[in-house]
Amino acid sequence: MTRVGAYEAKTHLPKLLERVESGESIVITRHGEEVAYLVPPPNKSSQMDIGQAITQWKKSRRGVNLSGLKVRDLIDEGRR
Repeated sequence: MTRVGAYEAKTHLPKLLERVESGESIVITRHGEEVAYLVPPPNKSSQMDIGQAITQWKKSRRGVNLSGLKVRDLIDEGRR
């Protein structure tokens, strides 16, 4: 993976985007520390469609029971 400084990335962003578009991944650094990754988007064929996502979500909810819980209790728990 190619490493590029933040200043260079800002200066040469169009060229870096062309490289990423061709499949390369680039790490952007600031003072030698990694701060961002430029990576190509996942293939559309690898993304699941909405129907599959809903089916998978419904399967993951089976057996989950929230009876006896109050909304206020859940809100208070999240604030701790």
